[in-house]
Formats: sequence, C-alpha cells, structure tokens
Amino acid sequence: MKKIISSMIAIFAFTFANAQAKDDQVSKGKWLIEANTGFGQNVGSTSIYFSSTDGVSSFNIGAEGGYFIMDNLALKLGLGYGEVDGVGDPIAYKIGAKYYFKKMIPIELSYNGVGIGQADANPTYIGAQAGYAFFLGKNVSIEPGIRYNMATNQQYYDNSLQFNIGFALHF
Repeated sequence: MKKIISSMIAIFAFTFANAQAKDDQVSKGKWLIEANTGFGQNVGSTSIYFSSTDGVSSFNIGAEGGYFIMDNLALKLGLGYGEVDGVGDPIAYKIGAKYYFKKMIPIELSYNGVGIGQADANPTYIGAQAGYAFFLGKNVSIEPGIRYNMATNQQYYDNSLQFNIGFALHF
C-alpha cells in the first residue's frame, strides 16, 4: 500500500512539475475559453457560483473568451447571467487583457459590470487579478487566483475582493 501511495504522489508531483505551458498554449494566434468559480463578493460577474443565505438563493453562470494578440497576451471578453431569489439581473460583462508572465503567472486587468437600472447606478468595476496556471496537458489549465474589484461609482457600490479558481481551454 505504501508503494502505491508513494507512486501516486510521485506521478502527481511529476505532472505538476511538468505542467507548464510548453506547447505554445499562450502564443500568438491561440484562443482561450475560461470559466471561473468566484468566492467572495461577486460583482459584475462572469463567474459561476451558487449560494443560499437566510433563505435567499442566488446563482450566476458565465464564461470568458480570449484571443492571443501576441505571445503571452490575450484580449478577453466575458458574459454572465445571474438571479437573486428568482429575479434575474441583466447580462454581466467583462472586457480586459490577460498576460501570462513566464507562461505560468496570469495577470489580468479588466473593466466589468452589470447593466441594471439607471445609467448612474449601474455597478461597474476596474479589476486586477493574479494567479498561477497549472497546465494539465496541451489544452487545459487550472488557474487559482485572487481578484480585486475597485468600484467606479463608490457612491452606490463598494470595492470587493474575490478568490477564483479558473478552468481554461487553450486552442
């Protein structure tokens, strides 16, 4: 039993040691499709989450896509939809850029928000995110990270901090 467990640990360690972008997943002309889970306050969210607190249920579903305009740099667009206690919010959106420093540390800057109500009360944010990309083969990566969203209209909305786990497909 010890040999089996030791072998499995060695295989996982070898996999993660070799799990960096080696097959040009982040090179010019490639595509990125990404889904994130969001922990913390989800604002203008294109992430996937479900919650129920004090009898109020909420969910959000979304995805992001990007195109590498140069090696390690992708321009991204994202869309999401959510409901709180059965009432739907309009589409959430995200526009940004993601840079893979040393092909394994994704850093993202973006503008995101939700189009609800009057224009002066729409929640919009400028966000920054950093993480680490574990490449699990030629086309898949897992990217845990931390994101900070700064509200552009702080009269109505607060800044927020999120923890994300991203799942990305590279083509």
